[in-house]
Amino acid sequence: MTVPCVAVERQAGEATRQRLAEAGLLATEWDIDVDGDQVYIPVTDPTAVPGDLHVVSHDAPERQTQQMPADLLGWEPSYERLGDLAIIDEDDPDRADAIADALWQSDLPIDGVLNRASKVKGETRTRDWDVLRGSSTQTVHREYGAEFLLDVDSVYFSPRLATERHRVVTQVTPDEQAFDMFAGVGPFVIPMAKRGATVIGTDVNEVAIDFLRENARRNGVEDRVTAIAGDVRKVAPEYENWADRLVMNLPHSADEFLDTAVSLASDHARLHYYDIQHESAPFEPGEAAIRDAAEPEYQVTVRTRHEVRTYAPHEVNVVLDVDLDRVD
Repeated sequence: MTVPCVAVERQAGEATRQRLAEAGLLATEWDIDVDGDQVYIPVTDPTAVPGDLHVVSHDAPERQTQQMPADLLGWEPSYERLGDLAIIDEDDPDRADAIADALWQSDLPIDGVLNRASKVKGETRTRDWDVLRGSSTQTVHREYGAEFLLDVDSVYFSPRLATERHRVVTQVTPDEQAFDMFAGVGPFVIPMAKRGATVIGTDVNEVAIDFLRENARRNGVEDRVTAIAGDVRKVAPEYENWADRLVMNLPHSADEFLDTAVSLASDHARLHYYDIQHESAPFEPGEAAIRDAAEPEYQVTVRTRHEVRTYAPHEVNVVLDVDLDRVD
């Protein structure tokens, strides 16, 4: 039967499926179909699909035997997939256990169910977890043709940012020198290196850097990746005027590192600055902070002002793509 589907290239299939699932747009009575290099993901309401995704009519196979969590619960639970883990965010223990049981008994290809037990905390941005089903907090996550080994109990990683990471990575050219100042396990570093860039990633979390080195090896880019454990402010003097591209994905406190970013920037650099601000003025504080740090040494040109996602009531996670051109 012909149904509305989002059509994407195979390597973007899982990230797109997650994005549509978060928006409540997956049509669960139909199976996702693969035809050559294209993946067709059935959707419930084609008019609600984000404008950057392409909706087509496709003869999708009707789901016959796959049992989903909603079939067992009688209602649609909220969860996200990270590799072979299912992650939920429930305060009520009984509700959390019911959802975990439905996920575990369903036909989803998962090896564990985790419940968030704390907010992100500390310098390493980790959180506590309740392991409700399975036994491991380690997994391999795949997005846009790259794979990342990680352990959510010891590193920070958000699958929700896959589309944003891809947006940045597609701007990278093979001759670039890129620097991720808060690299984690490498979700920016690895795909930038896969596009041919030379990339340095730093992070204060030594476990994350160990995973970054392993992920560089797994993805065949270890010759283009330098992973450094430590505070970027201490590393920066060795790489002054080095970076053609800088990623600053530390939205609660990136402004504290702008002087360091400017010292790392080459004569013509692109800065991706992530911030969390009130919805009434989401971009202005970050832009003012960048100008204060970079001018008059650099001419500052904001190329993109982009809202990544809603972070909390009346707060948004945003990114500024900014060109820094050294003034003669």
